[in-house]
Amino acid sequence: MGRVTVRRPVVTYARGARRDRVDALAAEEPLELRVAGKALTVTMRTPGQDVELAHGFLLGEGVVGGLADIATARFCAGTGPDGLNTYNVLDIALAAGVEPPDVGVERNFYTTSSCGVCGKASLDAVRLKTRFSPAADAATVTVDVLTGLPDALRAKQKVFASTGGLHAAGLFTADGRALVVREDVGRHNAVDKVLGWALLDGRVPVAGGVLMVSGRASFELVQKAAMAGVPVLAAVSAPSSLAVELAAEQGITLIGFLRGDSFNVYTGAHRVVG
Repeated sequence: MGRVTVRRPVVTYARGARRDRVDALAAEEPLELRVAGKALTVTMRTPGQDVELAHGFLLGEGVVGGLADIATARFCAGTGPDGLNTYNVLDIALAAGVEPPDVGVERNFYTTSSCGVCGKASLDAVRLKTRFSPAADAATVTVDVLTGLPDALRAKQKVFASTGGLHAAGLFTADGRALVVREDVGRHNAVDKVLGWALLDGRVPVAGGVLMVSGRASFELVQKAAMAGVPVLAAVSAPSSLAVELAAEQGITLIGFLRGDSFNVYTGAHRVVG
């Protein structure tokens, strides 16, 4: 497995003084995801929890809806200059009867760590219909729980603490208990890892859950939440206009600018109490 952090020499200037030291950087490596041996996408990610990432990605794309839809996940031979396996190629075998994804039309082959929807052919292609609509989820969350989530997320960002270069996503219960937190250089990868964990743990649909993300709430993150049946999505930064539109359509409570003791509720305000 690739390294999560890489140490590199750096020259630091502070208050006019120069210092040579070694800095920890967040690792970024390509992951090629294949389905039945056929390349589907390449994403730049932080190595680790790659099987979760693949499961979450396929869930968010509407390819699978449950763990039974995936037969196997295995790393393929992908060697680096030293001849060792890079663990950067992962092949998924779908269960019998599960339709394979349509490659080449829905998503370009390559996506960066900061871009999820970029490869989509059209806006209509990303308005995927979820099997687990969160609209009817009766979960509620209190103001006190919500305002405590950013600190709870940050407390579990171990790699961020040493590098300062990773996004994070966490799945919490409605009473604020952390179920899982994942870090990655790509915010959509972090969410895929979280939702992939939920799929592997038999927690999809994620009824009563709160998905907390460290960055902004983009259209694709709302889509991923909808595909997993997550009723509440909270972000420390701003949502986009399309994210708010999709959250309203799907019945998701979307919260932005969750910092300190304040936040904005853009959709689904009936779930916020207290």
